[in-house]
Amino acid sequence: MAHRDFLYSTCQRPAGIRSHNVTKPGDPMSNHPRLPDVVDGFGPLRPTALPAVAKTMRRGRELVLPDLDAAIRALGLKDGAVLSFHHHLRNGDAVLNAVVDAAARAGLRNLHIAASSIFPVHAPLVSHMESGVVTGLCTNYLSGPVAEAVSRGVLDRPVVLRTHGGRARAIRAGDLKIDAAFVAAPSADPMGNISGTEGPRACGVLGYPQCDVRFADKVVAVTDTLVDFPAQRIQIGQEHVDLVALVPSLGDVSGILSGTTRPSEKPADLEIARNAARVIEAAGLLVDGFSLQNGAGGASLATAAAVGRRMTDLGVTGSFASGGITGFHVDMLEAGLFRSLLDVQCFDLRAIESLRADPRHQSMSASMYANPHERGAVVDRLDAVVLGATEIDLDFNVNVTTRADGIIAGGSGGHADTAAGAKLAIVTTKLTAAGFPKLVERLGTLTTPGRSVDVVVTDAGIAVNPARADLADRLAFAGLAPVPIADLHRRALAQAERRPVHVREGDVVAVSEYRDGTVTDLIRRV
Repeated sequence: MAHRDFLYSTCQRPAGIRSHNVTKPGDPMSNHPRLPDVVDGFGPLRPTALPAVAKTMRRGRELVLPDLDAAIRALGLKDGAVLSFHHHLRNGDAVLNAVVDAAARAGLRNLHIAASSIFPVHAPLVSHMESGVVTGLCTNYLSGPVAEAVSRGVLDRPVVLRTHGGRARAIRAGDLKIDAAFVAAPSADPMGNISGTEGPRACGVLGYPQCDVRFADKVVAVTDTLVDFPAQRIQIGQEHVDLVALVPSLGDVSGILSGTTRPSEKPADLEIARNAARVIEAAGLLVDGFSLQNGAGGASLATAAAVGRRMTDLGVTGSFASGGITGFHVDMLEAGLFRSLLDVQCFDLRAIESLRADPRHQSMSASMYANPHERGAVVDRLDAVVLGATEIDLDFNVNVTTRADGIIAGGSGGHADTAAGAKLAIVTTKLTAAGFPKLVERLGTLTTPGRSVDVVVTDAGIAVNPARADLADRLAFAGLAPVPIADLHRRALAQAERRPVHVREGDVVAVSEYRDGTVTDLIRRV
């Protein structure tokens, strides 16, 4: 059969289809198979007309509004709306306060603030809570005057405290529905493309609002630096942004600095750091491809420094360091100790510059970082994580949420996420702080369950979770002589000058959620 004959033989009308000729007699296409007019069971079919091509595209300038008041009007928000914010400017952020002020001027009430973290700079939020403009709050970290007001019952509804990964999970799952996400944008173009590394208030990574902008009903890029299209080093694309609102300033970039960017030189901290590094080595993790996360405090960085020295001695090159990144982590990258940095937020200006200049320094979203429902979350690929604690109990449960007097002064952040994901979770602490014991019989607030904590390293010894008998054997073989945590508890009580105040009754002011959304504890009014 000729090719042409075969083609037409395969295009004959099947039974049940009536067709009509869509070409005019004599048309060159008149010999081609005819299109079906009616298919039994489906009704008439008609060729779909192509839409006319628009003569003009949407003008980029239409997205840009002169201030937040105009943005609030354009959004058409109603009472009870959920507004989200990110914390990459940390204690230098001016955007959350400015947005809530604008919402108050618009007469909005009963708002729910979904912020990835709250810092002392957000103190003006307290007056909006007292006036009824804001009646709901959820966050991953809560400190300063807002935390103190919440602890004393300023809100009728309990605050929800999530982990970094838990917040991303809640947004993606629809548990946290956002009406409008306000993204503090160090620079943005008129179409809404956002960069975190360009502009006078550059904050580096924009890891936390990535989930917000994907799932919020509306997204506003709030910027003090409007640049020509296209923006450089785009981190959030225009397809996610509805409006660009101009403000005089995003805040004070010096407020980004968290803790210290250099290792502590205090003898007790150095001893803890050396022992924590020895625990990691004894666990058999210091091999090529090793991955690490540690915090930004001086003691934590001292541990990273000690680990780095052993990596150098052993000729080990790690795969990545992750989490919030400091200049010290950049030093480790540039020294060849790690092949890459995976950064969810920059803790200082050197980290911001490194992200801008070094392709090995890579950004990640909060979901990629720690979402327990995310395939291959980075925390699940960690070999070791070094964490701090406000309190630790005899079952290795950890509190990083409330102080010894019951006042909220923190929250999980990535604490519970990394402890759950890492092969080895180490908590480092001194026996006492401010006269209070840090090892207690019962926590003020359970933040991270003890089942995910492997080792506690203190200035008076090392305790291993009984569930890790294999690790206890390794440490004993390495000469580290672990002791029961009850022994450390007794020593802490002997050194302490006062006892913590744990509130067990009264109104619930906050709920501490684990990364999967289950409740780990209730925090009561002080």
